Amino acid sequence: MRVSLILSYAAIVAVVLVLSGGCSGTYYNAMEKVGIHKRDIMVDRVEKARDSQEDVQEQFASALEQFDAVVSLQETDLKKAYDKLNAEYEASREAADQVSDRIDKVEAVSEALFEEWAEELELYQNRELRSSSREQLNLTKSRYSQMLQSMHRAEKSMEPVLRIFRDNVLFLKHNLNAQAIGSLQGEFAHLEGEIETLIEQMNAAIESSNAFIAEIKR
Repeated sequence: MRVSLILSYAAIVAVVLVLSGGCSGTYYNAMEKVGIHKRDIMVDRVEKARDSQEDVQEQFASALEQFDAVVSLQETDLKKAYDKLNAEYEASREAADQVSDRIDKVEAVSEALFEEWAEELELYQNRELRSSSREQLNLTKSRYSQMLQSMHRAEKSMEPVLRIFRDNVLFLKHNLNAQAIGSLQGEFAHLEGEIETLIEQMNAAIESSNAFIAEIKR
């Protein structure tokens, strides 16, 4: 609870730093002064990235349902159908952007953490302790790398879905007629397959994130 509250405060600090031209290093230093270290921030950001991946799964599934509803239209209110489909596309794009943004934040703090860890190895006087810490650093970096690769694979799987979705929303916008709906029907199976791939990649990334979080919290 304490970490969560301080990280909420940290968000306010971050805004102040941005407005004042502060850098991430200043932010991390400020957090350390209140007892929140880069390790804590990294875990928090990995958790948020995982949560955003879960959210994007739900959003893309919702978008697919709406796409299916549009191509199955028996009515002629195509403008209303377009508005619904476009709203789902915009929501999906925003959810995808949030995933990418949170992955970027995970990378930023992780790079700072690993750099600091490597530098502090030189401060050890005890060789055995330094060797043990270096081994732990390498192991953590290896597990982190695996998790990050999984995140990026999931991130890339969003691109073809958004591309297909955007193309068909634009097509419907410029061709609000029954023939346009007929053209979209051929795209549904393609979109469905891409979303299934996306969900599989997201599940893999979520599992990898959970494993990393569990390991780093030991």
